[in-house]
Amino acid sequence: MRRVNRFMVLVSGAALQLFLGIIYVWSVFVLPVSEEYRWPAADAKLVSSFLLGFFVLGMLGGGRMEKRLGTHRQTLAGGTLLAIGMAATAFIPAGYGWLIYLTYGVAGGFGVGMGYGAVVSCVPKWYPERRGLATGVSVCAFGFSTVVFAPLIGELIKRYSLRSAFLILAAAFLLVTLALSPFVRLPDAAGGGWHAERNRKQYTTGEMIRTGRFFLITCSLMLSASAFFVLNPSFVTLANERNIGSMATLIVMITGVASAIGRLAFPVMSEKTGREAAAIVAIGLTALCSFALCFAQGLLFMAIVAICALCYGGYSGIYPLLAGDYFGLEYVGPNFAAVMCGFSISALCFPMILTRLFTGASLFVALGTLCIVGAGLIAALMLTRRGTSETVTDIVS
Repeated sequence: MRRVNRFMVLVSGAALQLFLGIIYVWSVFVLPVSEEYRWPAADAKLVSSFLLGFFVLGMLGGGRMEKRLGTHRQTLAGGTLLAIGMAATAFIPAGYGWLIYLTYGVAGGFGVGMGYGAVVSCVPKWYPERRGLATGVSVCAFGFSTVVFAPLIGELIKRYSLRSAFLILAAAFLLVTLALSPFVRLPDAAGGGWHAERNRKQYTTGEMIRTGRFFLITCSLMLSASAFFVLNPSFVTLANERNIGSMATLIVMITGVASAIGRLAFPVMSEKTGREAAAIVAIGLTALCSFALCFAQGLLFMAIVAICALCYGGYSGIYPLLAGDYFGLEYVGPNFAAVMCGFSISALCFPMILTRLFTGASLFVALGTLCIVGAGLIAALMLTRRGTSETVTDIVS
């Protein structure tokens, strides 16, 4: 077995996450795919829904396989499945665009979920004293993928062709997965302090979902993330309405950078303030921004967009830490995948429901109110420790 050290695990995990973050770049493909495959753009956009849904299923399925395969084989399987899905997309005949739901949406989404879950499960176990930093670096790289790959994909399509771009990306992803997956390994009993946590309860996913704490964490994520899911597709439209349409491209870039920064900043902050306090700050800022959108114009509007994206990124860093803090690190991969079901429900349902029930300022007020409820659920989570023998050190160590 190849010898690894924890720095190589961190770097390899971050590099893999950068490539796996391709899940967030589908919007760049929509128009070229619509033209190449003679497929309505509205239908092509739905590939992102398949990506998201099977991303969570890939995390759940990969987590169940982790004990049998090991995290390195799980990462290899996930990255390979993503590469196969992308390569297969290049060979779909024109007029059969719906097959992309299967190749890129199902296979690609499931593969990304397997790889993401393996890295998020593995890396923090090498840094028991700095789990916030280790998790933050990992999920930051995943979010930063948009900034790196959006312009790169556009250039590949322009210089070669859409189908060639799929093949080039598939080959690159496969090579990176083959090179780096061997480093994504759990520490052995002598090499990682996380094994000391086995003196406290390690919840399996089945045990976790029967607890009130799981309900509080999952529903909090579901409610708090709704603001970004509803607002993100409308940021450009809102910019036009507020007479800064010329800044639309800059606004899209700002959201990508801010989200990536938030994925690192909030987990690192949580090491000083506590996970729950960091979560409440992120959710509270999202609520304030939602209310401020009732009147924000110009530079204030752009600042609000950046803060919303920053906080959304923060959720991606904080909630896996909460899952590990409350339910143990041994099964943190599948456990966090179960928490992410709240994320999926929020992404798939809230934009459709809220935009039909509310318009204008009432929509922003509704989003802010949901965030306040989400913050209240985290406050209730903190109260579950009272009256027990559990201390903050017991949970976070």
